[in-house]
Amino acid sequence: MKPNRMAAVQSPIIPVVGQWITESPGTISLGQGVAFYPPPTEVGLALQASLTQAPLHQYHAVQGIPDLISVLADKLEKDNQIRMGDDQAIVVTAGANMGFVNAVLAITEVGDEIILNTPYYFNHEMAVRIAGCEPVLVPTDRQYQLQPPLISAAITPKTKAVVTISPNNPTGAIYPEADLRAVNEICRQRGIYHIHDEAYDYFAYDQTPIFSPASIPNSQSHTISLFSFSKAYGLAGWRMGYMVIPQEILLGVKKIQDTNLICPAIASQYAALACLKVGKTYSQGFLPEMAHCRQELLSQLGKMPDHCRLVVPKGAFYCFLQVNSSLSDLELVKTLITEFNVGVLPGSTFGVTDGCYLRIAYGALRKETAQVAIERLVKGLKALA
Repeated sequence: MKPNRMAAVQSPIIPVVGQWITESPGTISLGQGVAFYPPPTEVGLALQASLTQAPLHQYHAVQGIPDLISVLADKLEKDNQIRMGDDQAIVVTAGANMGFVNAVLAITEVGDEIILNTPYYFNHEMAVRIAGCEPVLVPTDRQYQLQPPLISAAITPKTKAVVTISPNNPTGAIYPEADLRAVNEICRQRGIYHIHDEAYDYFAYDQTPIFSPASIPNSQSHTISLFSFSKAYGLAGWRMGYMVIPQEILLGVKKIQDTNLICPAIASQYAALACLKVGKTYSQGFLPEMAHCRQELLSQLGKMPDHCRLVVPKGAFYCFLQVNSSLSDLELVKTLITEFNVGVLPGSTFGVTDGCYLRIAYGALRKETAQVAIERLVKGLKALA
């Protein structure tokens, strides 16, 4: 019997860390990446209204309800400078992760390669392996920025796509327009796809600009963009995302989505529609509190140069920290939970194994709780690093 390729897929780390947190009462989590705020109140009103407007209990279009797709096109043009053309399509998905799986399955055959920049988002690496493809890892620089020459050098005849994430999970880096244009041009020249994850497109600090590669003229035929409602509108549990894809892969994506899901939950689609009518000012109202938590984290960690190396994150709500420790990252995470009651994620799950790294997520906490969690983290790092 041939070995199951699922054996090569890493096990999700968040449930493991979650169990350790459960077993250590009083622990505050800086682990899972979620926003602290709920959806807009308009969501509840929209769901009530939808009960009389559409049969929520029936199947609807695989690609998404037309009203939502129409409003998404307006949002993309206004917020991301992506002007939809006849050679592009919007597909509503059950979260951005599903959009990534759709994309990989639609453009690859078993044995193909997908380039991931490290640190990578672990679900991307898992999806590539589940599809029977090989992730090819290209390191970012010491500031967690892209290195286009290394990306170009990693492309082989088996390469089908390069994946970028900006604002980035897990580092919080935002990639400059010039670097994203360079990667997109490499993909165009080499006849492969540029998959760009923009799940955090509303989360930037210090007035750092966010650039969407799909806004580049003549990039539509090789650019796949992924978006999410989970962070910006507090809809993580509703599972709502969307993708902008070349028209030429639409049929393949629809086949995959119809087989896997048939269509995203209709109630969630009406919730997403209500969120878009509120607009990005909703999440921007909460961004100052996240920025306060970010600044407190940076201030405290910045006082510990002998214990850790800090790269200032410009977006999302993560910090990727290199720790001077003789412990492995997993041992450090478990000890921080059991002895200091603060939870974070190990860097190795994001593909970084040349030292001890931690991903710190500060988006889930109000500033009072975040303050306590940061104090515990600093105390633990001083003791263990």
